[in-house]
Amino acid sequence: MGKLNVLICGGGRTGHLNAVLFKQQPGVHVALLTSRADVVERLGDADAALAALLPEGGQLTGKPDLVTDQPALAARDADVVIVTVPAHARPALLRKLAPHLPADKPVYVGAIPGFCGFDWLAEQALAARPNAVIWGMKDVPHTAFDLVPGESVRLGGAKSALYVGTHQREGAAAREALLGHLRRLYTAPVELLDHYLEITLTPGNPIMHPSVVYGLIGPYGQWRDRPFEQPLCWWTDCAELSAYFLERSDEESQALCRAVERRLGVDLGSVLPLKQEIVDAYGDQIGDSATMLSVLRTNRAYDAIVAPLVRDADGYRIDRASRAFHEDVAYGLALLVEMGRRLQVPLPHIEEIYRWNVQYMGGLRDCALDYFPANWPA
Repeated sequence: MGKLNVLICGGGRTGHLNAVLFKQQPGVHVALLTSRADVVERLGDADAALAALLPEGGQLTGKPDLVTDQPALAARDADVVIVTVPAHARPALLRKLAPHLPADKPVYVGAIPGFCGFDWLAEQALAARPNAVIWGMKDVPHTAFDLVPGESVRLGGAKSALYVGTHQREGAAAREALLGHLRRLYTAPVELLDHYLEITLTPGNPIMHPSVVYGLIGPYGQWRDRPFEQPLCWWTDCAELSAYFLERSDEESQALCRAVERRLGVDLGSVLPLKQEIVDAYGDQIGDSATMLSVLRTNRAYDAIVAPLVRDADGYRIDRASRAFHEDVAYGLALLVEMGRRLQVPLPHIEEIYRWNVQYMGGLRDCALDYFPANWPA
């Protein structure tokens, strides 16, 4: 088996964890591109390594072969590129990366997770690299938390199977080659989806985080206009009202899927309701699968994932600078709202949650509509 050059873009939880896991596989050369100077400096030490702390105790260790903040250096030999930065950071990253990608061989450029219309963004940003094979993964392969940059990350629950989609322009040979690369990198089964919209429309963070925030501190939330007394976790502390708005948003997301199927003639049967998606993904890690609220609260893979908070003199408040807004609202929810508008699908709860979140975060600076094709769904 020959050498496989993998470039991981992003020094966050997913980037750190993937770097360690890939280094467990023989013949995989890992480059990590990150803007974090502390990570570059620490991993420049000959004796430094990254650790993935395992749920059952113990750890895996591995050191990327290259850690840099220079796109030209990181990308020059890449076979597979995995973008793990938040959706709102991806346009700038791809613009910087594109000129330095190899032009003489296929380069498999994907995002984990691949939501927020990454296929449309990458098509636009990589127009000068027609050899790029564009792909995305439906969700992260593992949850990860407790990141100590340049040192360790804690591995949470693993998905039982991984699902990957490609841009509709990609042919069968490119899809099969991609599948071979990803099956080499990941131990879980990897399967190809038929259409990238199966990723774009899969319910996930774009409806989950905004719905939870709206139920907590929105106009009907019990913490409206008052701080939390102590830190809280996204899911184990999920409010009943948040679960209600989440289920309503999920119902509307499913209605949008049916409208897309009718208009484009595609099969989105793999896009399951959110509760079923979570149960299928995490299986026996969920203690009580009876309701949306119980699934969120009893999923061990979601344990201890702290909500983004800032402290002031009175207590804790949801951080307006969090990616829960600048990624999930601006690049996720905005896309769903616009798709519904163009297809004339009523999305009353999604639109209500979207408008409130945009106001709370102080308006949109940029969003997925910057690259969403103007002629879609033509």
